[in-house]
Amino acid sequence: MGTNRVEAFSDGVMAVAITIMVLELKAPEGIAAQDLWVLAPKFLTYVLSFLYVGIYWNNHHHLMAAAERVNGTVLWANLHLLFWLSLIPFTTAWMGTHPTAAWPMAAYGSVLMMAAVAWAVLQGAIIRLQGDGSAVARAVGSDVKGKLSAGLYLAGVALAWWVPLASAVLYAGVALMWLVPDRRFEGVLGEEATKP
Repeated sequence: MGTNRVEAFSDGVMAVAITIMVLELKAPEGIAAQDLWVLAPKFLTYVLSFLYVGIYWNNHHHLMAAAERVNGTVLWANLHLLFWLSLIPFTTAWMGTHPTAAWPMAAYGSVLMMAAVAWAVLQGAIIRLQGDGSAVARAVGSDVKGKLSAGLYLAGVALAWWVPLASAVLYAGVALMWLVPDRRFEGVLGEEATKP
């Protein structure tokens, strides 16, 4: 089966996640500029989470463009990814309300780490379906960036128990690392487009 329905459903789930996150941002009680300052932790957490969902949306688009087809295993792997992404609004709200607390920071990092694991599982399922010579397999390669990200999330979760704000810096660093769309997929898709 084709990838259109997988991509459309995933787009919808990610759009709902962003909508839920923005609805958590409430207007301040007061009318002065300093009243906005109270919202800074929630707003910054929202921005970080918005970036993460956007990064997954962008890279998911590239992944599905490179995938020729899907099967039941890929569908379940995709749902696994969407499960973890759907938890981002919850951990975003918790971390935004308690930006210096260990449990919310660790929970946020754990969800990010599990989303990264789910992403690797999804890529693996597509590669197993399409073969080692497929466009997805060539684009993923050894996936150093993906493995590094998972390691940094794990470090952030561990660090949350001693210096929670350092965890936030690690999570933001990983987001910055992925901010530019994954060029591996763009390169492979460009090669595929020029084949006779």
